[in-house]
Amino acid sequence: MTNGLTNEGIEYDERDGIATIRLNRPDVGNALSRRMRPRLRELWANVRDDPSVRVVIVTGTGDRHFCTGADVREVADTGTTTSGQGTVAEDIVWSPLQNQVWKPIICAVNGLVAGGGLHFVADADVVVAADHAQFMDTHVSVGQVGAVENIGLARRLPLGTVLRMTLTGKGFRLDAARAYQLGLVDELVPAAGLMDTAWELAVAIAANSPSAVSRSKQAIWGAAERPHQEALEYGWELARRQWTHPDFLEGARAFVQRRPPQWNVEVPA
Repeated sequence: MTNGLTNEGIEYDERDGIATIRLNRPDVGNALSRRMRPRLRELWANVRDDPSVRVVIVTGTGDRHFCTGADVREVADTGTTTSGQGTVAEDIVWSPLQNQVWKPIICAVNGLVAGGGLHFVADADVVVAADHAQFMDTHVSVGQVGAVENIGLARRLPLGTVLRMTLTGKGFRLDAARAYQLGLVDELVPAAGLMDTAWELAVAIAANSPSAVSRSKQAIWGAAERPHQEALEYGWELARRQWTHPDFLEGARAFVQRRPPQWNVEVPA
């Protein structure tokens, strides 16, 4: 895949095992268009299946907007949204979770996030935000229902805050400092240091066993969808599977021999 080129409003770059997906429509707030759908689905599939990719950073172009959701101009012109009439799994192409990407996702929030842009925040593993970033949900203000992204946010924020964002629409913005206090943002940094911080975090994650990282992510996200005891059993099953993976023995031997581990790049499904 070509690095550093913009295709259908999305720029992709990959180096040192770290892929960067950059939403690149700054003239319209990095809004999501119908033409971006197949491109982003393709990118998530490539990230998922390419063993050289260890970690993904998602961000936006500029310092004003991360992503302002669906391009409302398209909705006004066509009478349809960027999604179709299928299930969540079929239509929510923006989300790494819905694309079964079990590699670590870092969301680097460089500005305002609104509406559908919240998919990337809600479904990220770690959220790093510039100190001027803001979060809002505009669905009800443009006659749409705040649902999938908002349900995802309810895993990361107090219910009252999610309901306030959802029901108030454009009348409420959650600033970065408050989002950090409430746990939506994991690290708050000056804007100038946003991508450096995200990159340092990605490098630290990429140094670990890809298979162990992937299975650990599946265990934790899977817990949100299961009763407690069932989640424990699922996590334990994933832990046991790792015992037969080459990285299990390699990690122990490297520790004992005081050398860097040589990880197997293949990530099991």
